[in-house]
Amino acid sequence: MLIGILSDSHGRHHLVRRAVELFQAANVDHIIHCGDVGGMDVFNELVGMPCTFVWGNTDPRDDGLTAFLDSVGIPRPVSIPTRIDLGGKRFAVYHGHEPGFDQALEVLDVDYLLHGHLHVARDERIGLRRVINPGALHRTRMKTVAILDTATDELTFHEIVDRQSHS
Repeated sequence: MLIGILSDSHGRHHLVRRAVELFQAANVDHIIHCGDVGGMDVFNELVGMPCTFVWGNTDPRDDGLTAFLDSVGIPRPVSIPTRIDLGGKRFAVYHGHEPGFDQALEVLDVDYLLHGHLHVARDERIGLRRVINPGALHRTRMKTVAILDTATDELTFHEIVDRQSHS
């Protein structure tokens, strides 16, 4: 199973659109957004795609956004971390700012722990789990997302070029 992973889009919906296009071209089965989504415009890019997301420290959680997510069938996170089983593997998804995150890196019984928040790509094994941060689509020189193949454990990072700015 192919999992598309992104984080820290901070409302940059045009970059999320490019990431989704990359994921679709790669035949990704599920998308996971690790938080700091940035609002309704970003969620609009994910409509119709099987996806999971977590709230980041800058994400608004107002009633209008909640109603929108419910109306388009994007499930809201119900716990920290969000746990999901995909392709026979167990995932825990954090943004990375939550209390207890650092301890979770050492103790959670999962195959993959995904997070964002730092705006830096990461691929590290801690014990039996693999810790992945796909990088960020905002406030970073190189904007990246990742694709994980759960069958082979292969992870690839992909640069998303921002044609709208040079930052």
